[in-house]
Amino acid sequence: MSMSMISIIGSFVFLSSALFQQGEALSVDGPSILSRRAAVSAALSSAALASASLAPSAANAATEEKPKRSFRRYPSLRFISALGDPKSSSGSGSETWGLWRDDPGPRGVYLKDYDRRLEANNNVAPAGWSFDPTDWWVEEHGLIMSTPEPLPRKSVNKETKEIIPEKQYVVTGDREITTVLTVRDDGTWELEKGSLYDVTHLPCRSAAYRGDTCAPMNANLKDFPVKPGAEMPVINGCAKQDYAVLFVLGEVV
Repeated sequence: MSMSMISIIGSFVFLSSALFQQGEALSVDGPSILSRRAAVSAALSSAALASASLAPSAANAATEEKPKRSFRRYPSLRFISALGDPKSSSGSGSETWGLWRDDPGPRGVYLKDYDRRLEANNNVAPAGWSFDPTDWWVEEHGLIMSTPEPLPRKSVNKETKEIIPEKQYVVTGDREITTVLTVRDDGTWELEKGSLYDVTHLPCRSAAYRGDTCAPMNANLKDFPVKPGAEMPVINGCAKQDYAVLFVLGEVV
């Protein structure tokens, strides 16, 4: 999922405006958000922060009351691996989704280096993560990545400390839409705005390769890099599952 630069500034203009209008603002003056292979930082003016909102529009405010929400911005960009109908704004199956808390690309190992950097090291990557020969992940440039952890689908009420069987994330595809994704303990999910396609970052391609006969040396290196929006290549002996990649800016708290 490596890229030269993520134009994430627009997403933060959008998000930050919502936070100022809904209550607790996320600071945009702290550590810069990590992009794929590059750090993006910007000084956002108050005028810029007034340009967009996750809150209801002024036209709808008189007829639709929405509870105020607080958001917590993550110190670095996170990534969700998601499965679902790209045209849908809701569905089920989020129990199969994953989360990378750190950019898995720079911590990855190229397919061509599998034998000397993973196999020769008891399937432990230089970055410290373990490689499972029967279930492994690859991104669009041919980097074997760490397996994402299961996506958390529960939260805690900050006042009552009660466990809530759902969790809300601020997600974007780094295009036109930044919105709130709700995932629930029963596996259902929904977006407040747009479809799964709208919050998928198209240049980031990701797939899991699984099976007892599945091996990195079976990959055709000429299949990489993968074009934005295209499916990940088939690897002989592997069952493949493509995943959409969502950028996660923060969460509702």
